[in-house]
Amino acid sequence: MDIKEAIRESIEIKKSILSDANLIQTITDVAELCTEAFCMGNKVLFCGNGGSAADAQHLAAELSGRFYYDRLPLPAEALHVNTSYLTAVANDYSFDEVYARLLRGIGQEGDVLIGISTSGNSTNIVRAFQIAHEMGIITVGLTGESGGKLGGLSDYLINVPSTDTPRIQESHIMIGHILCEVVESSLFPKEE
Repeated sequence: MDIKEAIRESIEIKKSILSDANLIQTITDVAELCTEAFCMGNKVLFCGNGGSAADAQHLAAELSGRFYYDRLPLPAEALHVNTSYLTAVANDYSFDEVYARLLRGIGQEGDVLIGISTSGNSTNIVRAFQIAHEMGIITVGLTGESGGKLGGLSDYLINVPSTDTPRIQESHIMIGHILCEVVESSLFPKEE
């Protein structure tokens, strides 16, 4: 394991994102989309598995709590945080249904669903995106290079140009933080 090489790889992927005008525009569009959803009284919901679940919870907390400064909370939530619900639905139905079923219960037209999956092929997120489309919920895929199955199901696809899971996840949290910063500064501009 070469520590410097790992850091170099992470930097190179971020440089690739920085130089991709289309990807930067998509990130901008998603930030505006989330801002508009909040202005209309809608929610931003997140889902992911494993490390991506941790990222989903992290980003939801940045919006519903605070990011850079004290301001009103925003209606954002990670769909996996109720473990009693999660284990009951996984047991009674299937783990593939945990996000889709909750989305049916709390989602509404105009909400934004951000699915985080390095492969883009997580079945429970794919299923949630299918239900989201039926309900008029806007879908944002945060994936790796190929986009996987989420690529074709995402209204907006932010696909990090890498196939290396840890490097993708590092970029996902960077992009997520940028989204939070843009949303917060748009909705709660600091007085000078």
